[in-house]
Amino acid sequence: MPRTENYFVLDPREATASDLIRLLFSSDLGDRKFINSSEERHEDVSCRFRRRWIIFVSIVVQKLMIFLKKPLFFLGLAIAFWLNLFSSNGGFFMILPNLLRGNIIWPEKSSATFASVIGNLDRRLELDRRLEGGSERYKAMLSIMASKLSYENIDFVNSVLHNHWKMDLLGFYSCWNGYQKHKSTEVIVIKDTSTNPNLIVVSFRGTDPFDADDWCTDLDLSWYEVKKVGKIHGGFMKALGLQKEGWPKEVNVEQTQDQETTQYAYYTIRRCLKDIIEQNPTSKFILTGHSLGGALAILFTALLVMHDEEKMLERLEGVYTFGQPRVGDEEFGNFMKDALEKFDVNYKRYVYCNDMVPRLPFDDKTLMFKHFGPCLYFDSFYRGKVEEEEPNKNYFNILWAIPKIMNAMWELIRSFIIPYWIGEEYKEGWFLRCFRVVGLLIPGLSAHVPNDYVNVTRLGELPLYFGD
Repeated sequence: MPRTENYFVLDPREATASDLIRLLFSSDLGDRKFINSSEERHEDVSCRFRRRWIIFVSIVVQKLMIFLKKPLFFLGLAIAFWLNLFSSNGGFFMILPNLLRGNIIWPEKSSATFASVIGNLDRRLELDRRLEGGSERYKAMLSIMASKLSYENIDFVNSVLHNHWKMDLLGFYSCWNGYQKHKSTEVIVIKDTSTNPNLIVVSFRGTDPFDADDWCTDLDLSWYEVKKVGKIHGGFMKALGLQKEGWPKEVNVEQTQDQETTQYAYYTIRRCLKDIIEQNPTSKFILTGHSLGGALAILFTALLVMHDEEKMLERLEGVYTFGQPRVGDEEFGNFMKDALEKFDVNYKRYVYCNDMVPRLPFDDKTLMFKHFGPCLYFDSFYRGKVEEEEPNKNYFNILWAIPKIMNAMWELIRSFIIPYWIGEEYKEGWFLRCFRVVGLLIPGLSAHVPNDYVNVTRLGELPLYFGD
């Protein structure tokens, strides 16, 4: 059983104001009730002020997210309601006329037409049928569309699959995070019958911008070290279903306080895939996700390797991630490169332009997080190249400030001209254009939304890599 023998775990709920102040002025991290570490000595180089400052910021922001959890949820619900109200009634200026005529359409949160905030940023539902089914470009396009779809409610997902994609929904899961005591990890499993053999797509949902638990997962700087594997991001491990004793081969089914059966993402999806493969011996599957979802997709692969699931790994066609953050240290990266090569798993990590998320957590002397495998990097003209690491790998670099702002200005201009330049199907709505304005203030934020990753898979120029 892969055990997490070494660890450094932060619990923001246990941190008091005095604890945080002492953290900034004392290098001794030992006597801190919000820090649980396997190390006996804490005076090493990792406890320099820069390290303590990063921990301080992480804890403070997580505590803020916890405090704002309900207001943030209702804010997201209100924004999504108004966006769907506009779209259901033909736009903002049709609300009053429809109301006066008595035929206004009120959106329902769980309906098949209610799109999430992410879905409203890019309302495209159709697949690009110009791509040959089963080709690398097709799989990449299907992966980002499935990643985008994973943000939606089950009725919306079913409607898109049946009415637009002509595919089957095999599973829609809301999984338990035993550390947050909350269902925070959502996964959809899709069957593409247009390919031969059938292709199963497992898509992990990314960070919901109005879900405080997702933000706490992303901001958690905890890590767990697995022997002969390396150090892995603690927040992502917990979201997949990390147990107190590590990663046992199997887990016992438990019940929450509400008497609901717990479903841990890794164990639930692994069981689902095993059942599918037993019933369809020739089927293969791919793992995908955007943002946080991408991190969970590649870590799911790592757990299959750790548990010696060779039969499943032989059916794993590829892992496609979009805007994925870093998930482990250099040792973990080397472990994964060897495993992916051994089982011939096609791992493609897409990075669009100045997207800030793939550049986090930092790859520097203070933090140990590193990417592994080739980076498929695309600029704002959707021109691609294969790199070991994306440019400006840690995002915060004064030399890149002006170029990033200028690029954000170009992306805003591009949003108005792209339908005339490339085609009407690439037209961007007013909501996305407003978000691109925000990108002028925080360059790289608007570059993270799925819209540009969808464009990358359809327009991206990377012929030497794709080969088809």
